[in-house]
Amino acid sequence: MDVLTTSDEWEVELGRQIRVLRLRQNLDQQQLADRAGIALNAVKNLERGRGATLRSLIQVLRVLNRVEWLRALAPAVSISPVQMLKTKAPRQRASPRHLRTKKS
Repeated sequence: MDVLTTSDEWEVELGRQIRVLRLRQNLDQQQLADRAGIALNAVKNLERGRGATLRSLIQVLRVLNRVEWLRALAPAVSISPVQMLKTKAPRQRASPRHLRTKKS
C-alpha cells in the first residue's frame, strides 16, 4: 500500500477495505446496509470513498466484525501512577515572607 496523505486518499482506501471485507463475507451491498440498519447509498458512498457519516461507518464495521478498527482510533487511556510521579515537575515553594517586598 502506498503512503496515504490526504483525507480523500484515506477515504478511498478505507472504502476499498470495507468492500473487500463485505465480499469475503459473501454479502452484497443491500445485505450489508440492511444488517447495519443504514441506507444502501450510505454503503455505496463508504465503498467509493465519497464520505459517509460516522454512525454509518461504525454500523458497517460492527456488521463486518471490525470493531477493533474503532478501538484503534479511540484506545482506552491508562494512566500509570508511577509514570506520573516520574514526569511530575517539582513543586516550587513560595518565597519566605521576610524576602517579599513590603508595599508602602
